[in-house]
Amino acid sequence: MIDLIGKKYYFFALSGLLILAGFVGLLVNGVKLDIQFQGGTRMSVQMPSNDYDTNKAVDLVKETIGKTATVMKSQTYNANDTASKLNIMVLDIASSDTLDQDQRSKLLTAIRSEFNVKEDAEVNVNSIAPFIGNEIKTKALYAIFWSSLIIVLYVWWRFKIMSGLSAGVMAIVALLHDILIMCSVYFIFKIPLNDSFVAAVLTVIGYSMNDTIIIYDRIRENSNLLRKVPIGELVNKSVVQTLNRSINTVVTVLICIVTLFIFASYNNITSVKEFTLPLIVGISSGMYSSIFVASSLYVVWKERGARKKISGKPARA
Repeated sequence: MIDLIGKKYYFFALSGLLILAGFVGLLVNGVKLDIQFQGGTRMSVQMPSNDYDTNKAVDLVKETIGKTATVMKSQTYNANDTASKLNIMVLDIASSDTLDQDQRSKLLTAIRSEFNVKEDAEVNVNSIAPFIGNEIKTKALYAIFWSSLIIVLYVWWRFKIMSGLSAGVMAIVALLHDILIMCSVYFIFKIPLNDSFVAAVLTVIGYSMNDTIIIYDRIRENSNLLRKVPIGELVNKSVVQTLNRSINTVVTVLICIVTLFIFASYNNITSVKEFTLPLIVGISSGMYSSIFVASSLYVVWKERGARKKISGKPARA
């Protein structure tokens, strides 16, 4: 039988390296927040084609109104002609103050001149107040906190036979591991955090916890059958027994999500791409943490507790 628990420190080291890389990315690149969290102005302009330089658009915003912008290409289906698509340039200008009417007019005039945008081209301008982003961030943190607390209480109650509290705490540590891995990818590649990331985090918490519960359930069953087996061997046997199920389930889900991501990238569907990318990272990390982190941490916790009990017993005469 494969000794996964015996190699637990190798798995811990790999997780540590990935999280450390994310911490370095945080120090070097900082945290990039989407306009939804920072506030500002989002301008969507219908372009004559999809062949334009986004860097040129960034420079144009700086030269025209003195602001820094993030520019994305997007496409959407034409409501009047479903056989064609509309090419949209989305400019996010993050600022505590939204653009006034004069700044909007100057910028739109410069864009039309530089990119040969038609006068009747569709233009949408949305102002996003900073307090909306702050409210989203606060509610997201509350959602993560309460969901984590409820998970601990559920695991504590559900798995009393295997010291439910310690199992619940280790499951939450594994979930924290998944969130840190997701954040690491965003920090390293300078991807802005937005509401899609928050939604993906909450989705991954549920999915990863489900995977961990499957393993815990097998540990509980084996605890009744194999009472005299050491905890490390018991957990290892349980993990190996559920290994095929865990991997096959996650691979099936990833096939669907990766397909969606490729489709969204090819068609420039930004909203779908922003949601599926963190899901791919989080679900992959969730499979890894459920198999190699949560169960291994549980073994470390139990073995340490057993050693303390033995060392605390008085010596026999």
